[in-house]
Amino acid sequence: MKILHTADWHLGKRLQDFHRLQEQKEVLAEIVQVANEEDVDLIMVAGDLFDTFNPDPKAEDLLYSTLKELTANGRRTVVVIAGNHDNPDRIEAQDHFGRECGIIFAGFPKTEVRAYELSCEAKLLRSAPGFIELKLPRHELPVRIIMTPYANETRLRSYLGMVSLDDELRQHLHQHWAVLADTYMDTQGVNLLMAHLFVMKRGGEQPEESDDERSILQVGGASVVYTDMIPAQIQYTALGHLHRYQTLTGGPSPVVYSSSPLAYSFAETDQQKYIVIIEAEPGQDVLIRPIPLVTGKRLLRPRFKRVDEAVDWLKENPNCYAEITLQTPTFLTSDERRQLQQAHKSLVTIIPDVRDVKETERESAPAIDLTQSIDTLFTSYFKNKNKGQEPNERLHQLFKEILATEAE
Repeated sequence: MKILHTADWHLGKRLQDFHRLQEQKEVLAEIVQVANEEDVDLIMVAGDLFDTFNPDPKAEDLLYSTLKELTANGRRTVVVIAGNHDNPDRIEAQDHFGRECGIIFAGFPKTEVRAYELSCEAKLLRSAPGFIELKLPRHELPVRIIMTPYANETRLRSYLGMVSLDDELRQHLHQHWAVLADTYMDTQGVNLLMAHLFVMKRGGEQPEESDDERSILQVGGASVVYTDMIPAQIQYTALGHLHRYQTLTGGPSPVVYSSSPLAYSFAETDQQKYIVIIEAEPGQDVLIRPIPLVTGKRLLRPRFKRVDEAVDWLKENPNCYAEITLQTPTFLTSDERRQLQQAHKSLVTIIPDVRDVKETERESAPAIDLTQSIDTLFTSYFKNKNKGQEPNERLHQLFKEILATEAE
């Protein structure tokens, strides 16, 4: 069974004044192409479909047209959960559309998919709050998915009971997952968990989180969840929320953030983006294969000491979004800013780092050992001024001639 895992599309998101919708169309078309080329059976989209609770109509059109394309005219099922940027009611409002196309939407932690036959080749065998079991057309044995959309305090109180403390949340979630796994998951099917949560290894290093992503930990949301809470029956955990591809340890099987399809803030500078292909069969370890995405502009943040250097770099790197820092002894003039802006159509930010450039160079220069020979001092000076290049023999000879002349 081949499964595609993606997340954090953030449709409608801008980079300051720059619209990204065309890039989003292109990268989603690339994901559809990979799904077709890999001939996948199931697609999981792990939350943050939109960037805001009230997305632009163009972003909504892009989402639903892409999801429909991913179903390949009903040949494969797409399972979608809400993230912390999504309005869960808006996501679940598309249930009728989803039923017609073979798309399953879950907005809340204990959403129960209604028992119906999908209008596609897959069959919904069983469902429970936060759980579905599907029979896919090319496979005799089923796939089971525990679905855990993002849950803030309000949603947790509504769907998991009165939860207020971190330990209470973890206890409820752990128990919820364990009951579903023990009730519905054995080795006679593929067992998956999909969640939009902040997950880490207990006692391990906290995963890197984009500065631009509204932290689940900080915005009245659910606390951190540990990988050792994942039930032993789970063969793969598909996560959304963190924008960098990463595999977490400490669980019974691979726990993976697939990454966002585009870099959405300069905290993601020059970051490679992925989708993940999972090959799974019942009772066996899965094979995972991250596939790098090639669509979309990189985000770069170079530093310069001269305006002309910055202008040259901007002209040489047109296909990116740039945030440049310019070290300068004075504030930039309007003419200098104009030169920079005209050199690049996607220059997002100019950060003047006002300081005495020469003084900075003097401060950063290494201490000079004056006990060395004059020839050694000359060689060190030359290398310092020429990026480590040694003076050639001719220069050494000229220097010796100058020393000899001064002695006379």
